Amino acid sequence: MVSFENIKAEYERNWSSMRIRPARAEVANEAARKALRGKDTYKQIEDKTGVKWFFCALLHSRESDFDFDTYLGNGQSLHRVTTIVPKGRGPFASFVDGAVDALKLEGFLDARDWGIAKILFRLEKFNGFGYRSRGVNSPYLWGGSNIYGPPEQRAGKFVADGVFDPDKVDPQLGAAVILQAMMALDPSITIDDAPPAFGHIEPEEAMAPMALLMQQSLNKLGANPPLEEDGIIGPKTKAAVVQFQQQHGLGDTGILDSATSAAITRAAQQSVVVAPPTNLSPVLKRLEDIVTLFQTGPKVPAAPINPAPAAGDPINLLERVLTLVNKTSPMPGIAQPVAPSAAPVDQLKQVIDLLGALLNKDGKPVLGQVNGALGETIGKLLDGKKTALGIGGSVLTALLSSVTASPNAGGIAGLLGTIVSAVPGLGQFAMPISLALTAWGVLGKLEKWAQGTAPPPKVTT
Repeated sequence: MVSFENIKAEYERNWSSMRIRPARAEVANEAARKALRGKDTYKQIEDKTGVKWFFCALLHSRESDFDFDTYLGNGQSLHRVTTIVPKGRGPFASFVDGAVDALKLEGFLDARDWGIAKILFRLEKFNGFGYRSRGVNSPYLWGGSNIYGPPEQRAGKFVADGVFDPDKVDPQLGAAVILQAMMALDPSITIDDAPPAFGHIEPEEAMAPMALLMQQSLNKLGANPPLEEDGIIGPKTKAAVVQFQQQHGLGDTGILDSATSAAITRAAQQSVVVAPPTNLSPVLKRLEDIVTLFQTGPKVPAAPINPAPAAGDPINLLERVLTLVNKTSPMPGIAQPVAPSAAPVDQLKQVIDLLGALLNKDGKPVLGQVNGALGETIGKLLDGKKTALGIGGSVLTALLSSVTASPNAGGIAGLLGTIVSAVPGLGQFAMPISLALTAWGVLGKLEKWAQGTAPPPKVTT
């Protein structure tokens, strides 16, 4: 995954060791002179955007060879609506107007870090990081220098979208080469490597969380080729956005505007397939075996055990489990009589019976998948009892989670802890139960559905 912090040192190292090839020196000087002739125009852009004027010149060189009749974002004519990404821009009255639009779309406005590493990162981001996956230094930066191409480095060029020729050497000068030549001719160009003001967030960093979310969502929707989830809106991400926009009747601009972002989010949510319920019957069977193992010696009469409640009444189930927990938990400061060994085992058996009815031994939870849409029947069953379910789920989860953490506790939790410690392999079954019951805690959040603060649940069939 590409990130600025991971490759910052590489940029600085390559910049310090870069040398313009003697055969390209005059071409580099001519490009630098062209850039300096347009300095006043680039300065106007800097005044409007804060983007360094020489950075604008470098993009202009690579995109349209200093043609001031073109759009900085892709090199197309200023006088027509653009037809390649970014699509639908223009026409523009001047080069400056088009450049401000392009820099705004790229998220370069309000940038304050203009150290050499950040400059090179932004330039490579503009063109894309595809060369890195090929083990080649990008010619967009280093073309015409010892950092790209033989004999010192590997050659290679993308001759078309997704088509890479490992033997091709890009004849165009890289932006870093032109910048070095410009600095030699204009001493006023200085690179400020001082860190930006404390607390300032660079625009790329501010955009990264949303960009990452969009990349993840597009991958869920089958982006082809799959996107690198790096939070960087590069050419591949833009191409995937275009594809999505075309499939959903949106303007295929390649721009992650608010309408497109919302549409991607909705589509990704609708595409989520709920996993089938986990079959918990082996877990319950294992616990029943443990109860049988500990039911030895003379039986001591215990309170009558009510039959397990119906599987369709989870509210009653939770209330009865909580009653059992309360009855078996020692009160602080009060000495508890030592009960015969069979009594707590019978209580454990009751809990297991209740959990068996709650989870349903055929592996189909009574309430279906909580983490998703709830069916109409269950929705009615939960009406008015959401808070009780949330509290009950928290208590059950805490009880079962304590099996491995507190084997010396009292009550049912202590008994389960003792069993887990005594029987090898039981711990691996306790965690699935805990994770399964954790879902009940989520039910406490169902209040959001009633308040309209969450998307409406889907009706399942």
